[in-house]
Amino acid sequence: MAVHSQASSLEYLREGFRLLPHPELRWYVVIPLLLNTLVFGGLFWWCIGLIGELIQSAVDWLPQWLDWLSWLMWPVAVLLVLVVAMYTFSTFANLLAAPFNGLLAEKAEELLTGQPVASKETVLGALRQLPRIFMKELHKLGFQLKWLVPLVVVSLIPGVNLLAPLLWFCFSAWMTAIEYCDYPMDNHQYSFPQVREKASLQRWPCFSFGALVMAGNMVPLLNLLMMPAAVCGATLLYVERLRDA
Repeated sequence: MAVHSQASSLEYLREGFRLLPHPELRWYVVIPLLLNTLVFGGLFWWCIGLIGELIQSAVDWLPQWLDWLSWLMWPVAVLLVLVVAMYTFSTFANLLAAPFNGLLAEKAEELLTGQPVASKETVLGALRQLPRIFMKELHKLGFQLKWLVPLVVVSLIPGVNLLAPLLWFCFSAWMTAIEYCDYPMDNHQYSFPQVREKASLQRWPCFSFGALVMAGNMVPLLNLLMMPAAVCGATLLYVERLRDA
């Protein structure tokens, strides 16, 4: 399968969707898809019921002299809750599906390059990697917490928190890009600091790819297919831009 030179982020994601029905990838798509359906389906409906309560609490928390901001707080609060919820849900879903996403990235890379990947994992082998994957995810979580704390603080300051949805979205897009790029790079034994370093050399393509995935995760039904498509798209991004960066 031919790899197009220096495609755009949208093309990477579109190619990811195009690869999903390929016979050699089909079974590696099914399991993440089922996990995604369970996580996004259940938690999304739970979140919908919670949004109204959280928004009303945020409005009630405003001091009287800022009552005029209440009309603006509703759309900002809805957007903020959606961004935070989608980021949390996708992080949780990625953790559950990480072993299978690694296999999907491996098979996708072989299709894209026509060359075998040295790791050659099996489903059983991937499951045996769960302790290592869990420790790596904890490393990622520690990195994220350094940014989550100031983001939460900004989200609680009246007036200033109007910028919170944008800041959360930018942070989530970058972390999403790193999360998905890590799947093909983990097959080549990249550590998490090395993944971040490689991604920073192609900052805009990675950020825009993560932003597209985040936006897609907010669309019902589309978000069910977004995880496997993003794994395949990120694999193409790695092959074209990150591997030799």
